[in-house]
Amino acid sequence: MTEVSGGQALVAALVAHGVDTVFGIPGTHNLEIYRHLALAGVRHVSPRHEQGAGYAADGYARTSGRPGVAVVTSGPALLNAAAAVGQAWSDSVPVLVVSPGLPLRHPGLGNGLLHETRDQGAAMAAVAAASIRATSVAEIPVAVAQAFALMTAGRPRPVHLEVPLDVLLETGPAVATRAATPAPAVPAGVDLAAAAARLAGAARPVLVVGGGARGAAGQVRRVAERLGAPTVTTTNGKGVLPEDHPLSLGAGLQLPAVRDLVADADAVLAVGTELAPSDLWYGPLPLEGRLVRVDVDPVGCVVNAVPAVALVGDAAATLDALLAALPDGGPPGPAAAERAAGWRARKDADARAEGAEWLPLLGRLAEALPRDAVVGADNAMVCYYGALANLATHRPGSFLFPTGFGTLGYGLPAAVGAKVADPGAPVVALLGDGGVMFTLPELAMAADLRLPLPVVVVDNAGYGEIRNEMRDRDDPVHAVDLPSPDLAAVGRALGCHGVTLDGPDGLADAVRRALAADRPTVVHVRHSPPTGEGAAR
Repeated sequence: MTEVSGGQALVAALVAHGVDTVFGIPGTHNLEIYRHLALAGVRHVSPRHEQGAGYAADGYARTSGRPGVAVVTSGPALLNAAAAVGQAWSDSVPVLVVSPGLPLRHPGLGNGLLHETRDQGAAMAAVAAASIRATSVAEIPVAVAQAFALMTAGRPRPVHLEVPLDVLLETGPAVATRAATPAPAVPAGVDLAAAAARLAGAARPVLVVGGGARGAAGQVRRVAERLGAPTVTTTNGKGVLPEDHPLSLGAGLQLPAVRDLVADADAVLAVGTELAPSDLWYGPLPLEGRLVRVDVDPVGCVVNAVPAVALVGDAAATLDALLAALPDGGPPGPAAAERAAGWRARKDADARAEGAEWLPLLGRLAEALPRDAVVGADNAMVCYYGALANLATHRPGSFLFPTGFGTLGYGLPAAVGAKVADPGAPVVALLGDGGVMFTLPELAMAADLRLPLPVVVVDNAGYGEIRNEMRDRDDPVHAVDLPSPDLAAVGRALGCHGVTLDGPDGLADAVRRALAADRPTVVHVRHSPPTGEGAAR
């Protein structure tokens, strides 16, 4: 049997699982991996910080539907990526982070080795589904297969894979293996029959669709049409049902009209959603006794709301089975469309009121974006108060947002990952001036790739959300007003084009130009900046 190095065995195992692109930064301890990435023809994308590598792999995974892979070195590099791993865990995104580890024979109390970390596997296990350590060359293909099995079977989650740096360099036999693709899980027939009976007998059904339904867009549409059900999505479910469909209410579970819609319903079908506080904001929905829940995770089926009927299974396969159990029906009739339109009008009124400050800007942005656009959104007010419920998207995985864990700096590298995954898709990054500073160097990554990527930064001169919360608490308002750098000039310095606007006028033209440009374009939109510490924005 031919012997190979640990690095060669690792790269061969990644390739065997279909990996053709990785995001990462080379370092002293991972060079044996990098050597074989080049020899195997795996595309490498170079972020400027390991957090950017993790977020880009996340955006790649959400857009492509396949695991995103980041390769980093040991110690501080891996810990830099931990925030991105935590975000992927929160949003159920399959991201694999590969790193070297301390040598097998490293002294237990340490000896000052470069990048020495007490227990980096334990650190990653705290934010990932698992941290797997291969202790021999022969174990590496099995460890990679285990990682892919964890990421792709059941609920997708991120995984960390560690190979000790001495194992990367040593040689040994490595038998190629690949994780098997499991058949999609389908609920028991008795549960399907109970769910079908409840839904078929409902006069006022409603669908709530989450990110777990990204791979079931066609089934969601057919179920909505069979039931004539108004359909609202979570943040991560945005676009699963195109937002111009007659039954679509778009996203925004936090809005009062959605709570009223659910309270009025006599049956609610929730697909692939935790019904999480990070989506609901103001408390749980009134679902008692009326909830039919579809989730691939049996634990997730009872989190945040107890269902009357639980359907544990893959979203697409389960909805196919549910459709087969429901009575035959044609397209939604005028009464169903009228009901949905009425609720959509109420929901949109709430959304406009909540996002009023950003409506002029979002209107200009919508003028410029094609129907199949993908938005890489940061944890910024313009995104969660504004774009979430007021900027329509029409495809699954079209609104990339750091829900739950709530990191800052996600939007820019996630947008790069999305564009790498789907080069033909129009992609825009929508950021705030506070969050963009967390991963600002990733403009250089986007420039290296010559991506026609509009990077729209809405500048309210600081941490606007925290500024408002301080005021609401009658606290001293401090440490939140930040001087605004010339972000267009920063963009040009990092290889991008740069445009500065003093408001929304001109945004549509700037974004159209950016989508056709030869490199990224930073579009710096000054948005009523405060004049001093604690001033109104």
